[in-house]
Amino acid sequence: QVQLVESGGGLVQAGGSLRLSCAASGRYVRTISNNGMGWFRQAPGKEREFVATISWRGGSTSYADSVKGRFTISRDNAKNTVFLQMDSLKLEDTAVYYCAAARSSSATDSASQYQYWGQGTQVTVSS
Repeated sequence: QVQLVESGGGLVQAGGSLRLSCAASGRYVRTISNNGMGWFRQAPGKEREFVATISWRGGSTSYADSVKGRFTISRDNAKNTVFLQMDSLKLEDTAVYYCAAARSSSATDSASQYQYWGQGTQVTVSS
């Protein structure tokens, strides 16, 4: 199994920045470096939505329109870690952010294509 643990969430003022990290561990952690990874989020009363995804080598990335130009996804396969740099945060970015490992090596925005999920980290943007 693989465990994903997110960190870096917190309270930030609108316009500020946060950097989320997702560390993978477990028996099959080495396989994560061969997997596409993604970030999703879920705001109160809303469904979980795609935020960003990155292919196994980092050569391909994709973002939701709502975060494009403000968020950047990256990965360090040597450390089995994925990052989400969030800049120019808005009130509507408030949500629980989840890291996920895909079934394949490709970047994908479909939640059904992810097999491992973290527990989430809260991001709250205040005015």
